[in-house]
Amino acid sequence: MSKLRLIAGLDIGSSKIRTVVGTIDEKTQMPNIIGVGIAPSMGLRKGQIIDVEETISNITASLEDAERMAGEPVHHVLIGISGNHIESFNSKGVIAISNPGNEISEDDTDRVLEAAQAVAIPNNRRILRIIPKSFTVDEQKGIKYPVGMSGIRLEVDAHIVTGMIPAVRNVEKCVLQAGVDIDDIIPSVLASPEAVLSKRQKELGVVVVDIGSGGTSVAVFEEGTTLNNEVIPVGGENVTNDIAIGLRTSIDTAEKIKIEYGSCMPGEVNDREMIDLGSFSKIDMQKISKRHLVEIIEARYHEIFLLVKEELAKIHRDGMLPAGVVLTGAGVKIPSIIDLARETLNLPVQIGFPQNFEGVVDKIEDPAYATAIGLIIWGSRFSGRSFGFGMRGLNFKKTFAGFKNWARQLLP
Repeated sequence: MSKLRLIAGLDIGSSKIRTVVGTIDEKTQMPNIIGVGIAPSMGLRKGQIIDVEETISNITASLEDAERMAGEPVHHVLIGISGNHIESFNSKGVIAISNPGNEISEDDTDRVLEAAQAVAIPNNRRILRIIPKSFTVDEQKGIKYPVGMSGIRLEVDAHIVTGMIPAVRNVEKCVLQAGVDIDDIIPSVLASPEAVLSKRQKELGVVVVDIGSGGTSVAVFEEGTTLNNEVIPVGGENVTNDIAIGLRTSIDTAEKIKIEYGSCMPGEVNDREMIDLGSFSKIDMQKISKRHLVEIIEARYHEIFLLVKEELAKIHRDGMLPAGVVLTGAGVKIPSIIDLARETLNLPVQIGFPQNFEGVVDKIEDPAYATAIGLIIWGSRFSGRSFGFGMRGLNFKKTFAGFKNWARQLLP
């Protein structure tokens, strides 16, 4: 009989905190989702904590919600973090092979990844992830996994993701004080693609645009690995603010009418169609033009897609990704967003729903759960291996043990 292990993903967003609990079959490695929890996120802004006590309370509520559904206690979690403080860059590492017969071992891949990390980064930043994009053995480029090959010189092209130390420590502190240990911290820009992309899409070339409340994550994949990651500081929260200012309504009313009547195509709306705000609020009693509402929404989403287009142009992939664009996150659940994205980016576009899992599908068949499901999938694939996409580089278990001891020191 195959052994099951429990794994939990905690997606700490600026609008909602989502917890997903699953079991992993050791044979199939297929996650089976058994619990889902959600709570409002009142202590974060733009991915950074502004109220520690509120965040601890919200994390606890989300965890308890998931535990009730799962019928199992959660003792440790994989955390997904986002925010404008997440940055990434490319780096190279080079080492000489000195083993008998010049055969490359896993220790060599460890050493070359350590060499790639030997770059100057600001004192207030910390490396969250180093992802091997490809290896070069002597003059042979494009190698995915060099262990067992022979050579004199080993190089790696790596992608390094960093975060601000204070922002990351504040998240760690809140999670630990909520009563659970931390298995690992994974930037949301890396987690959500694991839930919504197939291997073929990653090979062909694809961009995942994850529109959250506080910002938009852009992850580009090509030849099966990460090409580039960026975080754009514009998201669904900005759309709501625009509606509140443009229509002179409260934020709560703006959010409600965005969900109920929002669209990205003003041309599809009748000029005479009106919305009675009195049905949403006792404060806002006026009637507003639905077309005006849609024009406000369309303008901000158009800006988001133009910023995505700029990021693609920087890496010379504007209009050049065969698998196109996959939209995910809570901010993509708005009518006609696919049409607007297609027009702006000149690429095929689809909504990315979480896949590659079993269990309570009806609860989480939703783009908003892409990061939380991505954390579970990440844990099932890479736990006990390396960090990166399928590379056996750094020792995860040692990293986990050291990290837990260090993180506990943050507690008062």
